[in-house]
Amino acid sequence: MTAVRIDIRHKSFSSATAADKALITDFQLSLAANEFVCLAGPSGCGKTTLLNLIAGLDQQFTGEIRTGADGRPAKTGYVFQEPRLLPWRTVRQNLELAAEHEPGHSETIDKLLAAMQLSDAAAQYPSQLSLGMSRRAAIIRAFAVNPDLLLMDEPFVSLDAPSARQARALLQELWQQRPHTVLFVTHDLREAITLADRLVFLAPSPMRIAGEVNVSIPRNQRHDEAEIEAFRQTLMAENPNLKPYL
Repeated sequence: MTAVRIDIRHKSFSSATAADKALITDFQLSLAANEFVCLAGPSGCGKTTLLNLIAGLDQQFTGEIRTGADGRPAKTGYVFQEPRLLPWRTVRQNLELAAEHEPGHSETIDKLLAAMQLSDAAAQYPSQLSLGMSRRAAIIRAFAVNPDLLLMDEPFVSLDAPSARQARALLQELWQQRPHTVLFVTHDLREAITLADRLVFLAPSPMRIAGEVNVSIPRNQRHDEAEIEAFRQTLMAENPNLKPYL
């Protein structure tokens, strides 16, 4: 079943010093229910703009974006590049604020905190957390609302390698326990291969799909960095046209 259909005919960008510039034109993409799709492409090609359009944060475009089923809009969770936790609330209070209208939200938050190894930090304030912990808290907040669609905009950017590996592993475990349709933006091809069912490579000016690749590595082997690297090398050898878009 298709969970998301994106058909953007035109999206432009303008500023006080420049005329309208086409950022996205004639762009189509569909996601199946509970599919994990990673978008990869160079900086400035429009990835964050695309997520904002899907989330409804930007409605200045021509086209149509359908989310959800049976004519009802999807409940959307969004993990931004920055954690955006409220500094005057504890971790748990941040999560409860987002999920307070969800049935059984307190028990759900307990389980999510445990899954992301943050139970001991629930009473701490954002200023007391490491960046990696803050990013994991932001992921919990998005899962806590039980979204139909989860948008993730480079949620592990600027983390050191060990913290990023830990966060990816925890996210993968959490997603397997609680499947959602996910659209995940990243610059890191290894990260994309580790997480995704399907990779979508984007070319800029205006944004278009340069290629798509299904990830065939079984989920229980995604922790093996040798498997990930072998898949990456094969992908690049078989698709040399994609190198400019990474």
